[in-house]
Amino acid sequence: MKRFRSGPRRAPGARPTKSARSSTPVRSADAALGRQTRGLVGPSRRSDGNRARAAAARLRAQGRIVTPARAAALLGMLASGFLFSFVTGPTVFGLSRTEVPNLTWTQPQLVRDKLALIAGSNVFGLDTVPLEAALGTLPAVASADVSVSLPDAAVVVRIEERRPVLAWQVADRRFLVDREGVVFASVEVKAALAAGVAVVEDRRQGSANLLVIGGRIDAVDLDVATRLGSLTPADVGSSAAHLSVAATESDGFVVIAPGAWTAVFGFYSPATRATDIIPGQVRLLRSLLDGREATASRIILASETDGTYVPVPTPKPTTR
Repeated sequence: MKRFRSGPRRAPGARPTKSARSSTPVRSADAALGRQTRGLVGPSRRSDGNRARAAAARLRAQGRIVTPARAAALLGMLASGFLFSFVTGPTVFGLSRTEVPNLTWTQPQLVRDKLALIAGSNVFGLDTVPLEAALGTLPAVASADVSVSLPDAAVVVRIEERRPVLAWQVADRRFLVDREGVVFASVEVKAALAAGVAVVEDRRQGSANLLVIGGRIDAVDLDVATRLGSLTPADVGSSAAHLSVAATESDGFVVIAPGAWTAVFGFYSPATRATDIIPGQVRLLRSLLDGREATASRIILASETDGTYVPVPTPKPTTR
């Protein structure tokens, strides 16, 4: 008896299919394929995430990713730049005026010319140091201070002028000299001087060519002139109304009681005759004038202790 198998008949010589062979092997293959697929998909996704994070890290290192902190810094930089442009712009804080004080020896226009400020220019970034240095080149300026007043955008100038201690007279001009020996101004002989300013008349040839505004007088001359120029008649026991001082070619420095006597103090130099002997000469002059002022004509003060005088000439007798 023949046995019959269920299922489709196959042609002679044809090989059976996988499904025809067995259903169990097919299911096993499908399960293996699923396991392989799951094994490939899981690691691939993880590696893609790692690559993305590495790429982001590289971009952050290169500054190409804008984080919140970086965005805030960029906004701060933009705001600062805008503020700087606003403050230093050509029309903001434009110079409104320049305040120059009332000065005695310096013309206000000279001050403005030295500053050379342009109306309407921005004063916010104005450097005042070179402006103060420029004002310091003016002969009568001892010190200068330049400041900016906000919000009215004004430049305020404060100046301290030199103070005269000596008026060095040559011909019909008096050159004003400060305590440092700087010649900073000149006035006419008839111009009034401040109290305490000594006057010395320079009678030497060529003196006018040695004095210029902005120059200096010799330190020894300054010392002698201020010492002798400060003398009063009471200092030497004289009854004269006033004393005058002169620098001469032949006798050096002399002190004169007009219409009465002349005291020769002589020449001075650091090498031969120091000026520190002048107080002793003044004491000697006082002793020589004591009881003799009416008869003394010319007094020679060779040193602090050595001096002599020439009496007033005795009038010649007449036939009467």
